Amino acid sequence: MSPWEPGIFSLAVFALVVFLLMTVLLVLTSRLGVKNDTPEKLRAYESGVIPTGSARFRYPVPFYLVATFFLIFDVEAAFIFSWAVAFDQLGWLGWLQMSFFIIILLISLVYIWIKGGLDWGPAVQGK
Repeated sequence: MSPWEPGIFSLAVFALVVFLLMTVLLVLTSRLGVKNDTPEKLRAYESGVIPTGSARFRYPVPFYLVATFFLIFDVEAAFIFSWAVAFDQLGWLGWLQMSFFIIILLISLVYIWIKGGLDWGPAVQGK
């Protein structure tokens, strides 16, 4: 496959034009833009709410667990949906591979469950 094939060449030209356009726009806005730094413009914007206190606070561990579970199961849903769309082309071998993928995810979910990763409430004493 030659780099001068129409598909690859047009993709390279498109990427170059986009890069050049982005560079030109960024340079023009930094040079031509008005720079008035007032206390109101330097304040952090929080959906129209004036910030009070420190923005630094510790997130609890369940927050990260929920985020991790969301990512895992969101990616899983994307894989399963794309597999379902292409089921006819993939055949039984694709079904076997997707079954293996789901079984691995179920084993990891059971492991997290056994280790207490799904216990959201306060810990029970004497457990």
